[in-house]
Amino acid sequence: MKVVKIKSHAKLNLALNITGKTSSLHKIETMVTFAYLHDQIFIKRIESDKHNIVFSGKFSENIGKNNTISKLLNILEKKKLLKNKKFRIEIIKLIPSKAGLGGGSMNAANILNYFVKKKIITVSKKKILIISRSIGSDVILGLKVKNSILNEKKKIKYFTNNKKFFVLIVKPDFGCSTKDIYSKVKKFNKPKFNRPTKKMFALKYLKGMSNSLEPVVFSKYNKLRKIKLFLEKLSTPAFVRMTGSGSALVAYFQSKETCENAKKEFIKKYKNYWCIASKTI
Repeated sequence: MKVVKIKSHAKLNLALNITGKTSSLHKIETMVTFAYLHDQIFIKRIESDKHNIVFSGKFSENIGKNNTISKLLNILEKKKLLKNKKFRIEIIKLIPSKAGLGGGSMNAANILNYFVKKKIITVSKKKILIISRSIGSDVILGLKVKNSILNEKKKIKYFTNNKKFFVLIVKPDFGCSTKDIYSKVKKFNKPKFNRPTKKMFALKYLKGMSNSLEPVVFSKYNKLRKIKLFLEKLSTPAFVRMTGSGSALVAYFQSKETCENAKKEFIKKYKNYWCIASKTI
């Protein structure tokens, strides 16, 4: 069978608010865009009695057997949607884990999309959402690689032809546990995205937004606060914001030159930290 290659882009939270909590989960609203930075996924149907999931690449270490891909395949098997078809799936991990970039969630979303588009599985849009949420709360955000706004009622609105940014994405030598960070959230925000509009993606609006998880993360990791302050002084970025629950920080620039200059300065200061210059899609 032919090997199919698909891209799984990094998710960037332009803004993120925690608006409350249910008995088990926090209620969030977020503005999302994607970067050209992506994992590479290779899918091939195989003659076997079980699936073969392989992780390789720079950020493939410490990915356990119970991951977003295995969860997706297990769910599809239980629902008898794959009809005994088995696949070899190799993911070359170029997106760091525990960074807030949604690497694993976006992997699952893109594989699910592939199965649906190629009619390997037949499933309604409603069931796609149910499957996505069964894997992880972020998976739904990767079903379409478009700028989007998710409100606290889990409704998503998509937007096209928005302003593009050059981005410097940096990650220190540690990651953040999403579960741990959310467990420390004590304050909630009033909902701001219940009436999403395209104007919210304008630079002036974005500058006034925030990631409400930053104070929680910075109180635990003062090093991240210092990195953000350093980034804010580099080549005058439009704004700097943590994505997801960290530990990645993203500096947004309006030109490629200022972004590349900022990358050079960052590397001088933080030689052992991962960083990459990219662009929003």
